[in-house]
Amino acid sequence: MSTKPKLLIVDDDEEIRSQMKWGLTQDYEVFLAGDRAAALATFREQHPPVVLLDLGLPPSPGDTKEGFATLSEILSADSATKVVIISGQGEKHNALEGIGSGAYDFLTKPVDLDELKVILKRAYHVAGLEREYRSLKQQVTPDMFEGMLGTSPSMQTVFNSIRKVATAEAPVLILGESGTGKELAALAIHRRSHRKDGPFVAINCGAIPESLLESELFGHEKGSFTGAHMQRKGRIETAEGGTLFLDEIGELPTPLQVKLLRYLQEQTIERIGGRQSITVNARVVAATNSDLAKGIGDGTFREDLYYRLAVVVIKLPPLRERETDALLLAQDFLRRSSQETKKEGLTFDAEAKRALARHSWPGNVRELENRVKRAVIMAETKRLTVQDLELSDVASTNTTSNLKEARESLERDLIQKTLRKHNGKIAPAAAELGVSRPTLYELIEKLGLKREP
Repeated sequence: MSTKPKLLIVDDDEEIRSQMKWGLTQDYEVFLAGDRAAALATFREQHPPVVLLDLGLPPSPGDTKEGFATLSEILSADSATKVVIISGQGEKHNALEGIGSGAYDFLTKPVDLDELKVILKRAYHVAGLEREYRSLKQQVTPDMFEGMLGTSPSMQTVFNSIRKVATAEAPVLILGESGTGKELAALAIHRRSHRKDGPFVAINCGAIPESLLESELFGHEKGSFTGAHMQRKGRIETAEGGTLFLDEIGELPTPLQVKLLRYLQEQTIERIGGRQSITVNARVVAATNSDLAKGIGDGTFREDLYYRLAVVVIKLPPLRERETDALLLAQDFLRRSSQETKKEGLTFDAEAKRALARHSWPGNVRELENRVKRAVIMAETKRLTVQDLELSDVASTNTTSNLKEARESLERDLIQKTLRKHNGKIAPAAAELGVSRPTLYELIEKLGLKREP
């Protein structure tokens, strides 16, 4: 395997591509593409940190539409990529527009090789510094784990599970309600694995029409169906050397479950319309918020596929079971949103903090993030209120009118959290609360609590 940094050159002129490759191949592992489709396919497969991009690409090399579309899709896939635009003298205004759209730098044709080498060296240096900064930021924020934040025992259990399974090659099934961060957990597994330098390819099995899903996953050959004007690799192939994340796996149609099972068993696929078996080395991580056991029972999900996918199972807890994590996450979302909107010094007032801690969060972390983002945008003062968060009903329903109600509310919250911590076991919960087991049983009955398993 080459140890040289990867570089993708996108230009419709074969002679220019060859000249650049000849001039740069000593320092870089060079990949070539002549149009947008080839560029994006190569980018997903190789994940080069730097791309050289000509704006005039087929089918309309006379304008910049394809070039800008390629720039946008590359940066959407990985915003940290350094894209250097190559333009003709008459396209300088387009190159400047490209800088405004996120490109790193631009060069005018004909390209001076020495100047290009200097720009590339700087681009790789900056990309490396940014990578180190992200790594350092991870280290100095101990509560953060690969983009996930949580100090609750349930999340620490998840983090430990990810550390253990990441270095293995076994498939992983992530279970959790919508909005709990299943894709973040899958990405953490990828980043902690030996495949971290390979692609992370995600597909939502429930968001793509069944008629298109097979082509998205397995690819197709030219002419295999109406509209198949060219050969196309599927998501499984583009995950070569990396990780394939199948979100909402419970929505996968039964015929495709059979094809996926074959891939998991044999590590080979066939494109639509193809007869050749293609070997693909990609690790599969799947996720669902549905009850797969029920799906197996009613025949909508194959039992043999379940056991192939569920070699290791990681369960993400809903936010309502993560104790103090809601407020911790809210503070982090507030900091990020404040930076994005250039609003400094924003804080939650005391009532807002109580409402954040008490809300049941049916939409989990996604709901929390959306509420905080909206509050930052709409707030008229630096202290965010329950009205800004649209949690007034939570604050009002939890307002106690006398000392007796306040004491019962406090007891209820403390007992619930302690029981969750000890998985519903009475003896250790009573010991931590400083009461006898009979007393704890009486309190549970008096307060109308349910023992969680």
